Amino acid sequence: MLEDIRYEFYESVDSTNDRIKERARAGEKEGLVISAGMQTAGKGRIGRKWQSPVGESIATSILLRPAGIDIAQVPTVTIIAAMAVRSAIEKSCGISGLIKWPNDIVVDGKKICGILTEMEMSEGRISHLVCGIGVNVHNRTFSEDIAYKATSIDLELEKANSTAKASCKEITECIWESFKKYYNVFLETGDMTNLREEYEKYLANKNARVRIEDPEGAYEARALGIDNRGQLLVEVGNETRCISTGEVSVRGIYGYI
Repeated sequence: MLEDIRYEFYESVDSTNDRIKERARAGEKEGLVISAGMQTAGKGRIGRKWQSPVGESIATSILLRPAGIDIAQVPTVTIIAAMAVRSAIEKSCGISGLIKWPNDIVVDGKKICGILTEMEMSEGRISHLVCGIGVNVHNRTFSEDIAYKATSIDLELEKANSTAKASCKEITECIWESFKKYYNVFLETGDMTNLREEYEKYLANKNARVRIEDPEGAYEARALGIDNRGQLLVEVGNETRCISTGEVSVRGIYGYI
């Protein structure tokens, strides 16, 4: 069970995930969270870069040492992190987001968060996991390649005519407290059995037509929900398929969602 969370903050790092990995290799205990005001080499899924401008966004990672789970269960940790971010921004800022499977948090159709979970092995077992989270908070502009699908907490608060003020520190702490709750529920069963209903409640893709971008060939399907392993269930003709996280991406037929 994840019990104590310990926070460290740095003005600038290369990658909060990489800093956590260094500490993990040196024997650091589970529960360390490292956050930074800026990342110079932030990472996203499938080798993408994650932008972390100075003082504009949250860049934060946690060290986990789960006992008794195998490699197949690791992607579920990323899904749990998405639930934690969605819950935290609603609780701390009043912004109601949805989850685009598996782990993108979207508000009004645009992405506000990125999550990357990495693992290292030792003697055939998982030595540690690092779950990194990036949240756009004060960002007002984005690079041309992501501007069409990116937003921030401040921009969404303005659209809602809210007088609330977003605090990176408050949101970060709220994220990890929410994560601890969901993670400990996950550890009880090792899957989404007790979390699936809540996850699907906020699943942006549910019952929607989606495009599955698979390296072996893209195709269209209808998203049905998830199974207890966190795989996306899709309907293709009269067939139900399970889509695993990894190299596969899911897009809307007419846009990002």
